[in-house]
Amino acid sequence: MRLTTKGRYAVTAMLDLALHGGNGPVSLADISGRQDISLSYLEQLFAKLRRNDLVHSVRGPGGGYKLSREGHEIFVAEIIDAVNEAVDATGCGGTSNCQQGEVCLTHHLWCDLSDQIHNFLSQISLTTLVERREVQHISARQDARSAQEEALSLTEV
Repeated sequence: MRLTTKGRYAVTAMLDLALHGGNGPVSLADISGRQDISLSYLEQLFAKLRRNDLVHSVRGPGGGYKLSREGHEIFVAEIIDAVNEAVDATGCGGTSNCQQGEVCLTHHLWCDLSDQIHNFLSQISLTTLVERREVQHISARQDARSAQEEALSLTEV
């Protein structure tokens, strides 16, 4: 199965936004710091997420991004689709030219698997992920690390 970094990063960033959005808009710099994703890459991803009405931006001091809907209304498959990513288990990228330009014997099996994976991801909301205990523990660890790094940078000034 192929799910590239783009899809993984988009889901990770949206989950971070869902976890931290309760206190107002979340800056991409904060997401970048917590998730170790380049700021310029996040800007590209969030442009696509905004165009697909999954997030909206808030300008000005204290600005950033917010989810455009409640977390229980945003599903992982939507996020992946919004950044033009496909969950594809075929060896041909869905082009049907697997074996010397023609469909291979197992092409339809892998297409069915891709559909099953997409359907599975269509049932998992951001809220479902936020409520997972292990996600909460990881988020708490990331927040503590970010706070520690911020405190260190203030003492170095």
